[in-house]
Amino acid sequence: MTLPKHVSCAIAVFMVILGATAVAKSQLAQPLVSEDTLKQASEHVYVLAGFPNIGIVVGSRGTLVIDTGLGERNGATVVRVAQKLAKGPRLYLTNTHYHSEHTAGEQAFPPDTILVRLALQQQEMNQRVGEHLNAFRGMSAQNRDLLQEVKFRSADILFDREMKLDLGGVTTRLFYLGPAHTKADMLILVQEDSVLFPGDIVQQKIFPIMPNEDSSVKGWLAILEQLKTLSPRVIIPDHGTAVTDVSEIGNERAYLLDLQTRASALKRQAVPVDDAGKQVAVEFQTKYPDWQGSVYIPNEVKRVYEQTQ
Repeated sequence: MTLPKHVSCAIAVFMVILGATAVAKSQLAQPLVSEDTLKQASEHVYVLAGFPNIGIVVGSRGTLVIDTGLGERNGATVVRVAQKLAKGPRLYLTNTHYHSEHTAGEQAFPPDTILVRLALQQQEMNQRVGEHLNAFRGMSAQNRDLLQEVKFRSADILFDREMKLDLGGVTTRLFYLGPAHTKADMLILVQEDSVLFPGDIVQQKIFPIMPNEDSSVKGWLAILEQLKTLSPRVIIPDHGTAVTDVSEIGNERAYLLDLQTRASALKRQAVPVDDAGKQVAVEFQTKYPDWQGSVYIPNEVKRVYEQTQ
């Protein structure tokens, strides 16, 4: 039987909503950070796979931890692992961006930990992290428990665009290339090992998250172009697959160009932004069937509409 066109469209939209709800529910079961997930990605780099994937870079004089996990309990696990791996006395901590799962475990770190942060990221954190914490607390009882009495402290080192940390035998380059997922995404390149920590900017088969007007499709694409020239040997995304390679930069770029082209076409046709978001979500769920997080597509379309003349 052939359904009328308006009925088919209604069913398709319903399936998008149903799929988005399923994705959202699946993400509530955010696992605790576990020492059992530790992987060695290169000579100096380790990763705790989880929510998020947490990087540990080990030199002869110091150790850099990248992101903290969600709340003090997860942060304490990260500290234990970092201390076991450490070869030198100094412990550094940094964050790819301000979101709760990347920052809210910092109070578990020893007082002498040197906290390094992008200055713009610190400003964004001051303005937005409370709202983000409350949103995460509302997702599940587990999150409420993990995010009790979260405390942050001032950064020991703030930098504007780039700095390097010599950890002893290995150098990490911390740098900023502009807004993408957030206004102040920070990237980390472990130079001797050619390992890139791209935050949420490069992930494997996860629809990009663009939660508000600070996110930027154009900025995201510009950053990917610059990352491609680095030709990293290993990439460690914030979420999903913990260890991947440089091909993911091209995959991410191809997706964003596809999104930009389709959403821009709908805008030129004067399709209202909310209708366009639903339509692209239906189309891209079919076009990218093995990608996760289709619930994020309508916000991606909004960003294109905002940033396209």
